[in-house]
Amino acid sequence: MSVEVVISQSVAVLVDGNNIERSIHSESSKQSTMLNFDTLIPKLLGNRGLNRFIYFREGKNISSKLAERLHSNYHGSVRACHKSADIPLSIKATQLAQKVDTIIIMSGDSDYIELVRHLKSEGVRVEIASIESTTSKLLVEEADYFHPITSDDWFTLKTSPQKRSTKKKVSKKVVKKD
Repeated sequence: MSVEVVISQSVAVLVDGNNIERSIHSESSKQSTMLNFDTLIPKLLGNRGLNRFIYFREGKNISSKLAERLHSNYHGSVRACHKSADIPLSIKATQLAQKVDTIIIMSGDSDYIELVRHLKSEGVRVEIASIESTTSKLLVEEADYFHPITSDDWFTLKTSPQKRSTKKKVSKKVVKKD
């Protein structure tokens, strides 16, 4: 007789956008490569529920299309960070520690080792999702689980060739008056 196991874990996914973007661009050698959240998020969650999805990104120029897509598909949000995402992401993770069972940090940055230790001491399962070649081995060892992000998890935007201007250059004659 088989017994059905019901899993009701809630998960928060916190993304260090700059770190993940740099890693993907480095791995793909293309600046136009982006994560495919539509395939990656279900893979990370498995049969667990998504409680929060926050994409932290340094700078003010954050794609409104990305923000709209994350909100409409995952009720997620994009947070602009003054400098790096390390501190805002760490603060949010500690705030969420009592509200979720698992926190998935999408970054390979060794700066998160102390955060991982703290969250685990609070009883939170901590998983890391990142590009293996650019991820701190110590971070992977500290985490409860590591999800390697591979080329299956991203896509490259097709860039249209530069359009040539069809306008003719008009030169103006300068007439000097004596």
